[in-house]
Amino acid sequence: MNAPTTTLKGPGRDFLDWPFFDPSHAVLAEKLDGFAASGALAGIDHADTDNACRALVKSLGQAGLLDAATGSGGTKPIDSRAACLTRETLAWHDGLADFAFAMQGLGTGAIGLSGSDELRRSVLPKAQSGDWIAAFALSEKDAGSDVAAMACAARRDGDHFVLDGEKTWISNGGIADVYTVFARTGEAPGTRGISAFVVFADDPGFSIAERIDVIAPHPLATIRFDNCRIPASRLLGSPGEGFKIAMRTLDIFRASVAAAALGFAKRALDEAVAHAKTRNMFGNHLSDLQLTQAAFGDMAAQIDAAALLTYRAAWRRDVQGLPTTKEAAMAKMVATENAQAVIDRAVQIFGGRGVKVGETTESLYREIRALRIYEGATEVQKLIIARELLKA
Repeated sequence: MNAPTTTLKGPGRDFLDWPFFDPSHAVLAEKLDGFAASGALAGIDHADTDNACRALVKSLGQAGLLDAATGSGGTKPIDSRAACLTRETLAWHDGLADFAFAMQGLGTGAIGLSGSDELRRSVLPKAQSGDWIAAFALSEKDAGSDVAAMACAARRDGDHFVLDGEKTWISNGGIADVYTVFARTGEAPGTRGISAFVVFADDPGFSIAERIDVIAPHPLATIRFDNCRIPASRLLGSPGEGFKIAMRTLDIFRASVAAAALGFAKRALDEAVAHAKTRNMFGNHLSDLQLTQAAFGDMAAQIDAAALLTYRAAWRRDVQGLPTTKEAAMAKMVATENAQAVIDRAVQIFGGRGVKVGETTESLYREIRALRIYEGATEVQKLIIARELLKA
C-alpha cells in the first residue's frame, strides 16, 4: 500500500496457538516478520508494477519465502497453512507483495502436480529462487467462470502441439517467464476436452496482445498464441485432463486467497483502531463512541470467522489429507466478502481521509475488490458449496 497511515509494525500473532498450526508455522511467522522489518517491503513503486513485481519475486526468493508457494521448488508437498500464513502476512503489509508471492504458486502449481520430472526440475527451482516469474492462463474473454466455453485450442502435430487463440485477465502477463496454459484439445465435449501445457515467454508464436489496467495495479495482460509450436513433452498430465488439473491447482490455492483477504481486513481493523484512539470528536476520542465500538465488534467477529474457515480448510488438506473443495470455497467466499465489509467500515471510520489517495484504507478498498472475483467469484463459490453438499 502507498504511504502507510500509521506506524503499525505488523499483524498480530495470537492466532498461532490455534490447533491448526504446528511449531514450524511460528518459525515461519517470525521469518516473515523479520523480512518485513528488514525494509524489503518498503518503498514499493506501485506506479511501476512490472519492475516492482520482478524485484519482489527476487527478494522473496532470496529470503526463502517462495518455498511455501512452490513446495520448496518441487521437493516437498505444498504446505497450505504456510502458504496461507505467508499471504496473510504479505497482504497486511502490501497487496503487490502478496500478489508476487501468490502467482509463483498458482503459476507453477499444476507443474508440481502433473508435470514430468524434467519439467519439474527445469521450472520449479527457478520459480522457488525468484529467477523466473510464473503465470496461470485459464480465463478467456468468453470463458471465465464458464470454463467449458474455452476457445483457445491446441492440436497435435507429430512430437509437438500447436496452440492458437487468446487468454485474458492473465496475472503476470507481460513479465512472466513461464505460463501454465489451458487449451481445448477436443477429446470430449466441454471441460473433458481441455488439456494443460507449459509455454515459455520466448516460444515462437507467443505474444502479449494487450496490457490491462485495473483499480489495484498489478501486471495483467491478454496473451496470444499464433501457431505457437511447443514440444509434446510440455503437456501436463494426459490429454483431456486439463480441467481436473486446473481445479486441483485452484483447490490448493483458493484458501490462500481467503488468507490474503484476512491480511487486508486485519490491516484495515488495525488502522481503524489506531485512528479511533487518537481522533478527537465531541470532546472525547472517536473510540469512546458506542457506535464506533459496535463497529469494531462486528469487524473483529467477521475477521475471526473468516480466519477459522481459512485455516480449517488448509489444516484439513495438510493434516487430514482430505479433499477441501467445499471447505476452501467456504473460506474464500466468507473471507473475501467479510473483508470487503470490514474495509468499507474502516473507510467510514476514517471519514473523508479514508478515501484520500495514498491512505492505507483507500489502497485496501481497491485491493480487496478483485478478490471477490478472481479464482472463482463469490457466486461460483456458492454453487461449488451447494454441489458438494448435494453429492452427499
